[in-house]
Amino acid sequence: MVAFAFFTEENGRYIASPMAVSAWSTGQLAGTAVCGLLAHQLETHSPGSGFIPARFSADMFRPVLNEPIELRSSVIRDGNRIRVADASIVQQGEVRARASVHYLAATEEPAGEIWQPDRYLPIPERSLDGPYGNPPLFKSGTDDWTHDFASGVNPYRKAAWHNMPTLIEGLAITPFECVAFVSDVTNLVSNWGTTGINYINSDVSLTLSRLPETRELGIVAQDRIAANGIAVATAVLYDRGGPLGTSTISALSNSIRRVDMAEFAASRGFSEPSAH
Repeated sequence: MVAFAFFTEENGRYIASPMAVSAWSTGQLAGTAVCGLLAHQLETHSPGSGFIPARFSADMFRPVLNEPIELRSSVIRDGNRIRVADASIVQQGEVRARASVHYLAATEEPAGEIWQPDRYLPIPERSLDGPYGNPPLFKSGTDDWTHDFASGVNPYRKAAWHNMPTLIEGLAITPFECVAFVSDVTNLVSNWGTTGINYINSDVSLTLSRLPETRELGIVAQDRIAANGIAVATAVLYDRGGPLGTSTISALSNSIRRVDMAEFAASRGFSEPSAH
């Protein structure tokens, strides 16, 4: 058994651990955990190893409460080269978040040369290889990688590096669960500035050409446009082997309840996990 997990399953429902609680409110769950749980349910409809979850999109239009969660899902379209499935989180008789996945059949790359962008993909020299996960590393601009949750209080480009712990107690976390979880970190690397995080994202759209090869996973801000209290941002997800895909979010200004990452980390007592 792992040292800790974000969720446990009890009688067909999922119970969140303190690790899954949102920085915005102790009464609701973080978008990262919500995305990971929806990916967990969608993966039950995977056609198999010959398919890639090329697009994962999540809508988080109501707070997912720190209460037992019911998951529902179904296959919407099933074909030789594509399968589409939907999933939803249900609490108190209403849908609180939903997601869909497009599985595409993997095949050989075509011949010829196509333009490729020059990407900034910072990778820490130190590996995060704890068997039960590690606290994330953060990078701002040209600063060094650090575990310091106060390091992003600046106007510079952000990146984060993760080694994910288990999502569901008793089950090894899957590559798809890892990347879906980290896709929600797009809000942090894109909207973390000199006064903390002042935006809360209402959705995540993740596109992938491949899955991560290990549990180490990076995310770096790629683009950001903001006006009228709405920010749209894109990040690149990658591992030590190169880019995996992109994640895009839409976020609303939430300055009245802004998140101070240092206070959040202190309140949770984040430290290096250990086995028990």
